Formats: sequence, structure tokens, C-alpha cells
Amino acid sequence: MRHLTFRGLAISFDDRVLEPRPWTEAQSTWAAELLAETAPGPVLELCAGVGHIGLGAVRDSDRRLVMVDVNPAAEEFALQNAAANGLAERLDFRLARLDEALAEGERFAMVVADPPWVRSAETSRFPEDPVLAIDGGDDGLDLARTCVGLMDRHLADGGSGLLQLGNIMQAETIAAEAAQRPEGSVRVVETRTFDRGVLVRLTR
Repeated sequence: MRHLTFRGLAISFDDRVLEPRPWTEAQSTWAAELLAETAPGPVLELCAGVGHIGLGAVRDSDRRLVMVDVNPAAEEFALQNAAANGLAERLDFRLARLDEALAEGERFAMVVADPPWVRSAETSRFPEDPVLAIDGGDDGLDLARTCVGLMDRHLADGGSGLLQLGNIMQAETIAAEAAQRPEGSVRVVETRTFDRGVLVRLTR
């Protein structure tokens, strides 16, 4: 087992899950800033992994956090990390596929998502990472598209979705596809680029 500090939180993990990337503190920080100005409501973390991004987002609030991941090892560490940081009572972890985890009427003030975004043909370039945690399909965007669809269905009025991607080209693809959705659907309204990845914000 290994340990690191993420936004002041003690986070544990091992080789069965994706090692938390330090740069993703930017996603937690952005989410926390938006939550400070967002109406009450729970936060949803998709492709949660060990839960560091979502826990960091809600740390300074009293919001409930729902995490979704399909990896039992992710559930184990997310629950452990929540407990280690005094956040266990606010966490609801759902071990399930993304498209099976949520009830139709559930609404969230914020949705954060860190889906796999590596092309299937390129996962061998990252032998230290579990394939399940990085394989995003033929163009790397299979699960990212699922996350956008869930944001569209489950974001509360005035809420925001923060989606992590690998590069600006992927961000532009997601933005273009979102723009083709019916009127009233979520749209990409801001993109932030970092050395190791890209974050996009979606609102309705």
C-alpha cells in the first residue's frame, strides 16, 4: 500500500487502482470553488477510483458525496480514504457500471468525472497503470461520452459538470458533440489546459 497527500487529505492506494495524479488537484479545487457558489445538493463523482478528487471537492463543505466505480479495489480504498479524513458519513459508494448506478430522478449540484481517456490501441504504453482504469475505447472517449450523458440527465438546475480528458483535441470533440445535443442539454462552457491533461466545464 502507498500513501500521498492530496489537497490536505491522506490518500491510500495500491497497484490495483490508478495512482492519483497530483495535477488532478486542479479538478478538486475548481469543483470546490464552484460549489461555494452553487445551490445546495449532493456531489456525484464518476469513475471515482480511490475517491481523492471527490473527497477533495467536498472537504470544505457539508455536501453528501456519491461515488461510482466498477472496480472493487477502488471501493475499498475510497471508503478507507473517506474514513481516514472524517468524511465517511457523507459518502455513498456505488460499485456499479456508470449506466446502472443512478436512479432516474437523482439530481446533483456538481458532477466530477475522471474517465479513462487512453485509446485502446495505446494502453500498452502505460504498463504501470491498470488497463481498466485507462482504456477509453477506440478514440479514448467512450466513457467520457457516457459521463456527459449522465451529466445531462442528472445535473440539477444551475449545476456544473467537470470532466477530465487527455488533450485539447479530445476536449474539442466533446464540445462539438455536446453542441449537437438537443436544446437545453449540457454544453461545454470553459476549458482549462494543464501539462498532463485538460478539464472542461459543462453546464445547461
